[in-house]
Amino acid sequence: MVGEHFGKVPTYTIMDTDTGKVEIIDNVSEHTGDMGLPPELLKKHNVDIMLADSLGLRAIKLFERLGIMVYTGARGTARDALEMYENNLLPPATDVDACEEASDHVHLG
Repeated sequence: MVGEHFGKVPTYTIMDTDTGKVEIIDNVSEHTGDMGLPPELLKKHNVDIMLADSLGLRAIKLFERLGIMVYTGARGTARDALEMYENNLLPPATDVDACEEASDHVHLG
């Protein structure tokens, strides 16, 4: 399932869209007590597209600096999120739709 906060999920699901190979990696970022930020972790695994429900402006900017495109509105399972992306149902993340880092609401990521 798409996690409630993309930076704090225990694992990330990575799919190679050329081969269909799926890999699940542990989230060992600083949000879970280790080092580095989630976008840096995903870049090390050659991720170039991130699907999330929503995320903060700081995260979006870091993904952009690392050359990773972010699409928002993903929900359901990882497969559901991928199908939404493939059917052009997920818009690219923008400054306008970024949620506030300091907000008190929970968002999926």
